[in-house]
Amino acid sequence: MSKKNRHLTIGVDEDIPFSQSAILGLQHILAMDVYVPPFILATALALSPGDAAGLIQSTFLGAGLASLIQVLFYLRLPVCQGPSFIPLGAIIGIYMGSKNLGTVLGASIVGAILVIILGYSGIYKYIVRNFIPSIVSGTIIMIVGLTLLPSAFVNNIYIEGNGLTMKQNILLAFITAASLIFFSSLGNYITSKLKRIFQISSVIISLGIGTFCAYLMGGFSTQAIKDTSFFSMPKILFLDYDIHFEASAIITMIIIYMVLLAETTGTWYAVSSVMVKPLNDTQINRGVIGEGIGCLLAALVGATPVTGYSTNAGIISITGVASRKVFVVASGWFIVLSFLGKLSAIINSIPAAVIGGVFAVVCIIILLNGFRVVKNLDFSERELYIIGVPLMFTIGLLFIPAGLKASAPQFLQYLIGSPIAVGAIVAIIMNKLIPIEKY
Repeated sequence: MSKKNRHLTIGVDEDIPFSQSAILGLQHILAMDVYVPPFILATALALSPGDAAGLIQSTFLGAGLASLIQVLFYLRLPVCQGPSFIPLGAIIGIYMGSKNLGTVLGASIVGAILVIILGYSGIYKYIVRNFIPSIVSGTIIMIVGLTLLPSAFVNNIYIEGNGLTMKQNILLAFITAASLIFFSSLGNYITSKLKRIFQISSVIISLGIGTFCAYLMGGFSTQAIKDTSFFSMPKILFLDYDIHFEASAIITMIIIYMVLLAETTGTWYAVSSVMVKPLNDTQINRGVIGEGIGCLLAALVGATPVTGYSTNAGIISITGVASRKVFVVASGWFIVLSFLGKLSAIINSIPAAVIGGVFAVVCIIILLNGFRVVKNLDFSERELYIIGVPLMFTIGLLFIPAGLKASAPQFLQYLIGSPIAVGAIVAIIMNKLIPIEKY
């Protein structure tokens, strides 16, 4: 039996019934938590409720269009695009300086076009080939999982609100995570047919159990769902925003896009690791082009820059389903949700602690997939430093005091705000600087 068959229940190019792909696609959307970045922006920029809702819906639309571009035409891997956290600080800074979201979108368009050019020129594949071997890519995957994990706890689990205490939210996260692990593992002890049902549906089952428990605790309300209109339009560039081009904003966003490529490359490696199928130069080049086109489309529909979500790799590892059809349907879900406010409200109403329970498990799986990439390498002191020092930098940046970060120059603040990018850069530098031992 091949490695692929041992790790995957359904392969990348295998067909799957639409009813199953609809449920599986929804699982990915629920686990991705894509409404969080636009929610953070809307809060930081003090947008009106209507503008905030429009930004969230635009984010769904941008994610859906960008995902379709990557899954069907360019990267062709089972991965969905969603709003990146990396540009948030830069976007807030640009907006505060211009008081116009059109300036942010204009800078995003220019940056996205340059990313497309970078992909078509073929330069990026040489960067990956020469600077990102297995030990570096495996380290980056571990960094991605490690970086996301604190967010699961701090932003989703160790919180109070919606009628729930912190202890109740911790209990909810535990119940959800335990349910996910139980149903995902149940297939090892029952018949193949039931295994398929429980394994591929484990995420949505656990989310359902967690939400029901939240309801029993008084922490789930349907009021927001009732108050939301069934159909509403997202905010679109040229219709709702006037586009502006400012040199400082463009330079800032170009730098952000370079960091963004480091983040998304880690996601590609994470997904390819789960599939046990190495990335080739052609895929990487096409992925960069798709990333640029996706970010361009996102800007045109009023959304912030998008990136591949590593949570997809974790869900694939749990369910064993890597069919691209699932991700095409997930893209369709995003697009539908961007116009159907009622459905978006249902997803947004899932308690944060329930999402956090799934998110935490997914982060650990991503981290261990990175370990899987490097575990067969010959370890000497060199390899220990190449892996360990970037992880040390990543942890240091995760806990850097806010005052120290604020005292750094603006450019460094953007970089410090992305432990994934810094960790990746350090891994690349360490691999080049430390000489290979000669025997």
